[in-house]
This record gives sequence, structure tokens and C-alpha cells, in this order.
Amino acid sequence: VFDAGLRKHMLSIYNYMASGVLLTGIVAMLTAQSGLAYSLAGGPLMWIVMLSPLAIVFAMSFGANKFSTSTLQAMFWGFAVLMGLSLSSIFLIYTGASIAVTFFATAGAFAGLSLFGYTTKKDLTGMGSFLVMGVIGLLIASLINMFLQSPGLYWAISFLGVLIFAGLTAYDTQKLKEQYYYVSGTEFAGKAVVLGALNLYLDFINMFLFLLRFMGSARE
Repeated sequence: VFDAGLRKHMLSIYNYMASGVLLTGIVAMLTAQSGLAYSLAGGPLMWIVMLSPLAIVFAMSFGANKFSTSTLQAMFWGFAVLMGLSLSSIFLIYTGASIAVTFFATAGAFAGLSLFGYTTKKDLTGMGSFLVMGVIGLLIASLINMFLQSPGLYWAISFLGVLIFAGLTAYDTQKLKEQYYYVSGTEFAGKAVVLGALNLYLDFINMFLFLLRFMGSARE
């Protein structure tokens, strides 16, 4: 019974996460095709579109106990749409074919890493704090390179970004699997599904964006 419940719980997380990624992709593509992406690029509205998803992530993470499950679900879908608007700019930089190839490469890597995190007997807890520190380091290095404009640092950040979010995919999957033991049968179970989907969504999107730096072909 526990195993069946666990499988259902994890499947719900993956369904939400995959639906969120799909919604983001559709919104990004439609925004680019409509020409709205050109209007957003470089304008003040772009900053709002870029920062709004971050605000929603913080609200969902720190206010999970205050919000109902349905509210968290609505916030997740709103987050996915805003991310689509924000990511529409990649269609202005890279060819559609290279974006598609990178997406499917990321999907394959994500599936393998998540399966590893789900099935491995090795405790990945020790990786958690190291990987979180790595994310903070990436953010700081990215901010510094906005001023330095160093190609070497750019590629180093990209390489480390792929590795860090690959590790987080396995780590978060194992953490979500173990979390089921504590949330099963509680009112928080529904919220845990949405928050788990958000975690895996962020791992996927970030790994995709860092891989796109290597695999993306620039538009002429």
C-alpha cells in the first residue's frame, strides 16, 4: 500500500512538473511568434516579467503553510506562464531547431538523473548543502560577469551550472521520495505535490538554459 501510494505521489509530481514545462514552452513559442517578445526585450516590462516568477517562488516556498492547495496550484500555473513570457527571448537568440534539440537532450538527461535519485540506495543528503552553495556561487559569479564580460568565466559558469542542476535533479528526487513518508495522509500532501513539482521544474529549466549555451545555434 505504501509503495502504491508513493508511486501515485511521485507520478502526480512529475505530471505537474511536465505540464508546467509544457505550458512554459507553449507560452514562450507563441510570445516569440506573435512578436511580443521583441516588444518585451530591453523594455522596463521585461524586468517585471523576469522578476515576477522569482517573487512567486519565494511566496510559494515560504508561505506554503498559509496558502491552500488550490492557491498553490494557481500560483504554479501563473509562474509557468510568466516563465514562458520571460523565456520567449531565447527564440530571438537561438534557432528553433537547436532549442528543440537541447530541450529533448535535457529531457533525456533529467529522466535518467531523476530515475537515479529515485532508485539509488546511496544517501544523497550530503550533496544538498554543497549544491545549494554551488547555486549561490553561480548567482554571484553571474552578477560579477555582467560587469567583467569574461568569455572564460561565462563558459565556466555554464559548465558548472549543468553539473550543479544535474546533481540537484537526483538530490531533489530522492528528497521528494523520502518526504512522502512524512506527508502521506496529511493535509500537506497536496501542497507537497505542487512544491515538489516546482523544485523539479526549476532543476529542469535551469539545466536546459545552461545546456542551451553549449548546444544552441545563434540566429543569423
